[in-house]
Amino acid sequence: MCLEEQRSFPLAQDSHIEVVSEWYDVHPINEQQILEKLEQDDVDTSQLSEDILQNYDQDHFGGVEANDELARLAGLDENCHLLDVCSGMGGPARYQAHNYGCRVTGIDLTESRVAGAIRLTEMVGLSDRVTFQCANALDNHFPDRSFDVVISQEAFCHIPKKSKLVNECVRVLKTGGRMAFTDIVKRDRMTDQARDRLQNEMMFTELETQAGYGRLLEREGCKVMEMQDVSEHWAEILVARLAMYRSLRSQTVAHFGAAHFEKWDNAYDHFVGLVKTGELGGCRFLARRN
Repeated sequence: MCLEEQRSFPLAQDSHIEVVSEWYDVHPINEQQILEKLEQDDVDTSQLSEDILQNYDQDHFGGVEANDELARLAGLDENCHLLDVCSGMGGPARYQAHNYGCRVTGIDLTESRVAGAIRLTEMVGLSDRVTFQCANALDNHFPDRSFDVVISQEAFCHIPKKSKLVNECVRVLKTGGRMAFTDIVKRDRMTDQARDRLQNEMMFTELETQAGYGRLLEREGCKVMEMQDVSEHWAEILVARLAMYRSLRSQTVAHFGAAHFEKWDNAYDHFVGLVKTGELGGCRFLARRN
């Protein structure tokens, strides 16, 4: 299925949304970087399988192990229709469909990432079970009670109006449906200066707390089943992730220029530092719609 066939929902024209979309247009992990790494490793992309691709396309904290943990929490199986909110390059969506047999719909703001996700999905022969659309997580246009499960990973930090966001995710869940997600959360010790820098450099906006997410989910008629603090584990992951981004320096400079690399590096180094000092944290949530 081609991009034009899958892109059916209009995007809201919001200045922050546009900035986030542009930020991800020049993200170090992108379709071209994935394909170049496959080529460097002498992978024949004409025979590419999801078992191979899943080692290259996981743009979130914790890789496939994090996918498995969310799948376990959400109880994924072949009977599930899953909505992946802010699906990016589509790595988790393909992984869940391939490894758990579910049907997956991914939505994302950034057209270049949606287009790349579609092409990568076609390459591994999963287009019959995994589709992607450009859509706004605050107004996704799906009918009420459409999905068995909603999943997202470290993306809500970029989205304003958290109450509206949670409402929209819960709205499309069937009765008894599960919402399993991870996100970056603020802590009391975070300064206004750090918050402003994160908004300007990392496009984080209106960061929520762990307890705040719990209240929002309950307000929308969900029972919060689990809230796991993963901050300590993420601090270790992020140090390695920063090193990984730095290992891509030559590719990033070639595609986007040295100034972009230095700007990204400074911003991400600051972000990692805030997690290490405890000004930021990470949480994993599971909620069930009543």
